[in-house]
Amino acid sequence: MTLTVRAPAKINLHLRILGMRHDGFHEVQTLLQSIDLHDSLAIRCRPGPLTVACRAAEVPTGRANLVWNAARALWEALGRRGEPAGAAIMIRKRIPPAAGLAGGSSNAAAALRGLCAAWQAPARTSWLRGVASEIGSDVPYFLTGGAALAGGRGERIRSVPDVEPLWVVLARPAFGVATADAYRWFDADRPRPGAPRPASGMPAAWRRTWRGLANDLEPAVARRHPDIAVMVERLQRTGALLAAMTGSGSVVFGLYRREAAAQAARRAVRRRGWRTTLTRTIDRAEFARVTAVVPQQ
Repeated sequence: MTLTVRAPAKINLHLRILGMRHDGFHEVQTLLQSIDLHDSLAIRCRPGPLTVACRAAEVPTGRANLVWNAARALWEALGRRGEPAGAAIMIRKRIPPAAGLAGGSSNAAAALRGLCAAWQAPARTSWLRGVASEIGSDVPYFLTGGAALAGGRGERIRSVPDVEPLWVVLARPAFGVATADAYRWFDADRPRPGAPRPASGMPAAWRRTWRGLANDLEPAVARRHPDIAVMVERLQRTGALLAAMTGSGSVVFGLYRREAAAQAARRAVRRRGWRTTLTRTIDRAEFARVTAVVPQQ
C-alpha cells in the first residue's frame, strides 16, 4: 500500500527579530500563513530499512533529508528500537529550496502524519507537536497551518483567526539564501549593543490596512542581493496589499484580493532570471483537508 500526503508551503506575513536567546538561537515573533503551493510525499509501506528519495538534484536524500530526521524522531517517540523501518518515502518537489517557504519543514510534518498511518500509530496533534519541535523550528506549524503566530525560535505556535482569502504572487530569483546566512547578515548589520529592543506584538489594524507588517531579515539580505529590493518595489507598484521577502529569502511575495489583479501583477513583474508563480492562501480548514493522508492501492 502507498500513502500520499501533501506538504504546503508558507509565507511570513510579519517577522520580527527580538534578540538572542541563551541557546544561541534568535528570539522571533512571526505571523505565518499557509499557501496552496505544495510538495507531496508518497510513502510505500514495505519491509526493510526506511529510505528517503527525491528526483530533484538539489534536495538531499537519505539521512541528510529532514524527512529522515522526522521519521527517526517519531520512531523513537513511539518507543521502537533500532533504525526506522517499514517505509520507502519519495518526495515530489514543487517548493523551491533555500527560498523562505519552509518546504523541508513542511515535508517533515507531512512525513509525521503519513508515517503515523503507515506505522499504525496515533496521530494526535498535541502529541505530534512535541515530536515536531525536536526536528526544526517551523515543523510544529505545519501540523495545523492557516494563520498562526510563532514565537521563541519559531516552535511556539498560537493559531489566530484566518486572514481573508488572498491571491499570492511568488517571485523567485536564480539564487537561494541559506537561513544561517540571512541571520548572520542580520547580526552583522544590527545596531550596536544597548540599542532599544524591538517592540513585540502585531501592528494595530493590520488585518484591515495591511500596514506595519515587515520582515526584519529583508534589509540585510537585500543589501547582499539588491535584486530582492527591486522585486519588492515592483510588486508594490502593482498595488499589492503587502509585498515583502518571506522568511530568510530568497522568494518575494505580493498579496492581492482579486485573481485578475494577481495575474496582471505576475505578468508585470517578470524579469530575466526570475521565476514567478501564482498561488493563494489556504485557511486551517482547507489545510486540514489537503494534508489528509490518502491511501492508494
